[in-house]
Amino acid sequence: MEFGGKVAVITGAASGIGRAVAVQMARRDVRAMALVDMGEAIEDVAADVNKTAGRRVAIPFRGDTTDDAFRRSVFDAISAEFGTVTLCVPAAGITRDDLAVRMDKETGKARIYPVERFRQVVEVNLVAPVYWSLEMIGRIAEERAANGLKKWQPSEGMQGAIVFIGSVSSQGNRGQISYASTKAGLEGAAATIMKEAVYYGVRCGLIHPGFTDTPMVRAMGDDYISKHILPFTQLSRLIRPDEIADAICFMLANSAVSGELWADAGWHPPA
Repeated sequence: MEFGGKVAVITGAASGIGRAVAVQMARRDVRAMALVDMGEAIEDVAADVNKTAGRRVAIPFRGDTTDDAFRRSVFDAISAEFGTVTLCVPAAGITRDDLAVRMDKETGKARIYPVERFRQVVEVNLVAPVYWSLEMIGRIAEERAANGLKKWQPSEGMQGAIVFIGSVSSQGNRGQISYASTKAGLEGAAATIMKEAVYYGVRCGLIHPGFTDTPMVRAMGDDYISKHILPFTQLSRLIRPDEIADAICFMLANSAVSGELWADAGWHPPA
């Protein structure tokens, strides 16, 4: 599946993996990209991508990825100008790390992880990515129906592709009860979507990055990274966002690739 002439949507595009994917897609001659993020920086990121590409390819959209109306408005706007979206990388994500159960030494009472915080992480990291992908699939299905097409045939070529952003934490990680749960949940979502969406010629995969040099990981602090991450990574460094972005573009482009890809730099967490 060549990128030339395709239209993409990338969430979490203002930094980290999402931004790196936008840069890679521009290099691969994608026709247009909706770059989505909550922060003001998304405007500058789009401008930088366009300047480097030498053309208007990145269109910024600022808003909450968990908002249904905002999601639909992004698809409406980018599709009206450039055509149906056929590439989707819903990369927006958050962490709200803490132990699942923590004892208060003074009171002797257990404090369990706040349920409202758990639900927030689920909404951003699991529900939102699934529905951004379903939005694309639904619109491809509608376009096919309007053209009198039903079940996809291999002779048509792939009609679309999705890559979810998982994590090595999907296998479980101390202090990440909510984050790990959402990343593991994406495994089931991706596998189910692949089985259903191929009816319309859409593939769905999942990449599990190791610890990548993003603002989310850097927020853990240099001391934590040096003591608890680097010693257990065979590369002895954080993964570069462009390395993960390159792997994502490979998954989007190669029709033989499905399921899950582990890009963990040899991560072997301690017991």
